[in-house]
Amino acid sequence: MSAKNPLILLIEDDPNMREILRSLLKAGGYRVLEAEAGEEGIRQAAEQTPDLILLDMCLPDILGLEVLSRLRTWTDTPVVIVTGEDSQDLKVRLLDAGADDYLTKPFGAAELLARVRVGLRHGARIQPDDADAVFVNGELRVDRASRQIFMGDEEIKLTPTEYRLLQIFIKHLNQSLTHREILEEVWGKDCVGRDHYVRVYMAHLRRKIEQNAAEPGLLVTVPGVGYRMRSVS
Repeated sequence: MSAKNPLILLIEDDPNMREILRSLLKAGGYRVLEAEAGEEGIRQAAEQTPDLILLDMCLPDILGLEVLSRLRTWTDTPVVIVTGEDSQDLKVRLLDAGADDYLTKPFGAAELLARVRVGLRHGARIQPDDADAVFVNGELRVDRASRQIFMGDEEIKLTPTEYRLLQIFIKHLNQSLTHREILEEVWGKDCVGRDHYVRVYMAHLRRKIEQNAAEPGLLVTVPGVGYRMRSVS
């Protein structure tokens, strides 16, 4: 994250909505960079390296989902999607594609700023007190100083949200965590109740760090409770 006030890239084609979002973000203390179309937004993201991207789903040149997919090929900058569709299927697809969070229109200033704060936490660097630690559990090795994750000799790439989720399980090794506890620690209290966040990202993480995601050996399900990372030799 920038030493200055965080820089938010706003990718939105509607000038009225863009003006509203710009005003709310600036009132919240953020610097704002704007793009009116998807291709322009991708270019701005590469050139200006924002701390967070606020991305509308409906753009004049390419769909917001395509913008998100292309961004995720080269950057882990947190992305919050703005959409007018309140569909569970769409929300899961957005999370699957790499979105960190989403806002459903209409929304208020407080919710917008809360989602931005959560997204910025996802992109924050590791705190110095654990930056020199290397965690090893079976084939899994996590170098917190470099944020590198390995399964055996293979390096694994995680998104900021996946990495934060993994860190929660490392912190609570061998302890069962409820959906609510995971949501509060990874996404914040504002997201309590969005259990599908946990299900989607647990599936992502298991595919990346388990030898067999269908029969996980590290991140196990605790029936009626939630999940637990168990120690393996």
